[in-house]
Amino acid sequence: MNKEKVVWSKSKTAKSAVIFSVHFVFLTLITFVLLLWDKVGSLAVEMQERGTDYLYMMFCLLLLVFIAYMYFFFEGRHMLDSGRNIALLFVILDVYIVIAYIIGQTSVYARPVALAALLVFVLVGRREAIFVNVLCALIMFLLDNVTVGETTTREMYSSLMISFTTGMMAIFFCDKAKTRFRIVGVGVLIVIPIGVIIFLLEVSSVIDAKTSGEAVSTIEAWQGLLMQLGYGLFGGVMSAVAFLALLPVFEWLFNCLTVYRLRELTSHDSKLIKKLQQEAPGTFNHSMTVAQLAEACASALGENVDYARAAAYYHDVGKLHQPEYFTENQGEYNLHDELTPELSADIIRMHAQDGYELIRANHLPQFLADVALQHHGTLPIRYFYAKALKMTDGELSMEDFSYVGPKPQSKIAAIIMIADAAEAVVRSLANRTPEAAEKAIRDIIEERMELEQFSECDVTMSDLTIIRQTLVNALTGVYHHRVKYPSIKFHKR
Repeated sequence: MNKEKVVWSKSKTAKSAVIFSVHFVFLTLITFVLLLWDKVGSLAVEMQERGTDYLYMMFCLLLLVFIAYMYFFFEGRHMLDSGRNIALLFVILDVYIVIAYIIGQTSVYARPVALAALLVFVLVGRREAIFVNVLCALIMFLLDNVTVGETTTREMYSSLMISFTTGMMAIFFCDKAKTRFRIVGVGVLIVIPIGVIIFLLEVSSVIDAKTSGEAVSTIEAWQGLLMQLGYGLFGGVMSAVAFLALLPVFEWLFNCLTVYRLRELTSHDSKLIKKLQQEAPGTFNHSMTVAQLAEACASALGENVDYARAAAYYHDVGKLHQPEYFTENQGEYNLHDELTPELSADIIRMHAQDGYELIRANHLPQFLADVALQHHGTLPIRYFYAKALKMTDGELSMEDFSYVGPKPQSKIAAIIMIADAAEAVVRSLANRTPEAAEKAIRDIIEERMELEQFSECDVTMSDLTIIRQTLVNALTGVYHHRVKYPSIKFHKR
């Protein structure tokens, strides 16, 4: 999830607190339905006998949700910035609690203990996943505590330990799992601590049976131990399987960017990319080159390489509206020769807005639409401004020949802005030596600094230096010098 700077206010605090409260009510209702659904016939008696237990659980839930709100308020305020983010967290909690509780009726060891941690890690981030993992472990411990007649004390505390440790392990090992097969591997890996904990807790029953000297009891004890280990194996693998099954649903429902969805979006079979390749091949090739440059820059700056690649793929999709008016898609004839500079400038600058609208119309992530809109900032359209100057004696308004913005709001948007211009300029150079490329890219960056295009994002001078050096190395590799092939014709003997 893209984490942009949040301008906070009292109204946002109140709004986020209200949304949190509403979701707390839903969470409480779900919890009570799970606990009481089989006691509907004797609900009055149940509440009379154990009303204080349920009141205790509700207060603890309220306390945990309050702590969660305070944590995000001080450590991750971007999560409170929209109702969608809050809903995402609570829906993951709700789904996990329902699945874990139902499966836990068979055995607490069979629960998909790492499911919530994996979902939050991939959809939101590591820090949030660590916190939610602790939250899930404590909530399930609360539920086990209320159903203490059905769950032994030993199972309660071992379940708490298993939920906490395996969730943490899943978060740390999932960082390198970029394919669905490797996610299954993470599920198998977390079976190890589950198995060890179950074995150490349940082996005492085998020892007791052996001490009694009864062969039948010993066999039953071993069978019980193996069954619990089997449940533990199921719980670990089920964490990964349920994660893979639910992830596409959450991606679609909350329009989240994940490494898996990004790879689908950057496939040449994806709808807009395929259309770009067919209808605007020049723009397609330009976007592929910009993607390589953006990846290299993002990697050098420690930014998300997958985000940079996807943003580069989609930054110019607005040109699909009128592809023939852009140089890379034209042949010998230039359609702008028939237009006034003002009309030409309107057509050119609209591709940023058209890209934004096209991406949103196809229900693609907001981040891609934002970069498409921001990648030219408020820069002037130099060619048509110069053309207009030659055709008039009066003064021209620069704004009439400039993009409408906004300026880049993130480092990746700034990278795309620079890489987009650098690719076009260096490609047009007659002399593509490293020195010539370095000068051209330096001029591009200095011009954008002069026009304050980076004033709304957190790009530093050090970042710009790294971007310049990276682009010089990458572009001189892309447009390297080739030896002239000798004009010799070969004939078959």
